[in-house]
Amino acid sequence: MVCTDATAAPLRVGRMDPITARLYLCTDARKDRGDFADFVDAAFAGGVDIIQLRDKNIDAAEELHYLEVLHTVADRHARLWAVNDRADIAGLSGAPVFHVGQTDLPLPAARTLLGTAARIGLSTHTIEQVDAAVTAENLDYFCVGPVWATPTKPGRAAVGTDLLRYAAAQSATVGSLRPWFAIGGIDLGNIAQVVDAGATRVVVVRAITDADDPTDAAQRLLASLPPLG
Repeated sequence: MVCTDATAAPLRVGRMDPITARLYLCTDARKDRGDFADFVDAAFAGGVDIIQLRDKNIDAAEELHYLEVLHTVADRHARLWAVNDRADIAGLSGAPVFHVGQTDLPLPAARTLLGTAARIGLSTHTIEQVDAAVTAENLDYFCVGPVWATPTKPGRAAVGTDLLRYAAAQSATVGSLRPWFAIGGIDLGNIAQVVDAGATRVVVVRAITDADDPTDAAQRLLASLPPLG
């Protein structure tokens, strides 16, 4: 059986789809450095497919401003950009990707608010959550983790690579075409373990945000991932 999502609509012409994405970056607004536009441009230039703005220390007006910047840079590279948690911000900004956690807005509600214009992603942390995500309606991709403990999710227990192996096996068993990403503490020093566990897509934060050369870091991470298909 092949699992597809009948609610998913085609993205605008010229825009990539999450099913072909391999490298997903989460970043804050980099207010301390003042280089947000240059940073996201460098990350996209290195091969990042999706950049999500995730910053708990900015207000709604600031977030919309930074998302406008991200939108402009992403369109120049024909890449995707994402909003985290807030469907109102996603709708106002016209974000092509919206991501939620297990305790955030339910998927049906998110789809009702955003319609078919956005791709929706979900974080998963357990076998049961992975099982649900593989076949869930109103969902376009999911993330599995955190593989290792990370300061971006304080208090969230690491799941290790076993859950990645389960997600890979479950997706193959069900025949799902829904993409999933490994997330949590992934960098150049351990990405080989993630790939060995069956992941073909990853979400990173510090591996690129802390890099002296974001373009080079992205290129090296992408080169560490197997080709899709």
